[in-house]
Amino acid sequence: MFSVSSLRTVFRAAPQPRWLVTNRLSGSAAVSCSAHCVSTSVLKKDTWDSNFNFRALGKERELFISTKQVCSRRDLCTSQVKLSCWKCQQALDQTPSFFCMSCKVVQPPEEGISFFQIMDCDYTFTLDTQKLQKRYLQLQRSLHPDNFSQNSVREQEYSESHSALVNKAYKTLLKPLSRGLYMLELKGMRLEEGTDLGADSDFLMELMEINEALDEAQTPEEANKIGQDTKGKLADLTEQIDAALREGELQVSKALLAQMKYYANIEEKVKKKLSEFM
Repeated sequence: MFSVSSLRTVFRAAPQPRWLVTNRLSGSAAVSCSAHCVSTSVLKKDTWDSNFNFRALGKERELFISTKQVCSRRDLCTSQVKLSCWKCQQALDQTPSFFCMSCKVVQPPEEGISFFQIMDCDYTFTLDTQKLQKRYLQLQRSLHPDNFSQNSVREQEYSESHSALVNKAYKTLLKPLSRGLYMLELKGMRLEEGTDLGADSDFLMELMEINEALDEAQTPEEANKIGQDTKGKLADLTEQIDAALREGELQVSKALLAQMKYYANIEEKVKKKLSEFM
């Protein structure tokens, strides 16, 4: 961690991708920090202090940021940085801005936008999955690359990037486990879904007994009973994880997500077992 009282740095932006650029601004824009903004890959240090000016120079866009508050790299978002259309130079008032409201061209994906912002979801572990799915279908209909096959190459590239990003955001937020791991990442605890989150021996013994009972189930009713019990445990874990994340108890959240991972595996095994009786 370090702080700098006065620093002005100029970075030369690479031609592709052009995610962190905006048209020249005459003044500075305040940057706010929130817990649900993903990290920006431009900064090499975790924090910085007042009077930080960053300008990404490219033939399309430039970004100028001035802030007087100490912000974490993981918390930087561009929601209050005014961006402009790469084609007509009109200001983009929405975040994220998929299209320019003036000339209607596709805009490049914005760096520092979280999946929750992309999918217009509340930052909560117990989000509305029906609203999530509705948003997903809406975005894919408007951003699908097939809609821009006759447009410029630049717009085609942007639509492909948006479409891929929307897919990733939807898949991540749809399932509780990947959603929880992503929320931990936004809090600064980076974990992969396939990571062994660990569990105590008593809990693992309990899981072993459940798996043995499922293997020995002779009727659909027996397998379904295990499935119903598992769903109940997953519902309880959802409430506990939501509360832990709200309180910022990251280690507790991690342990509860570990339990969720194992119960989710059992739930899948129950579905497979029930299919064997059909």
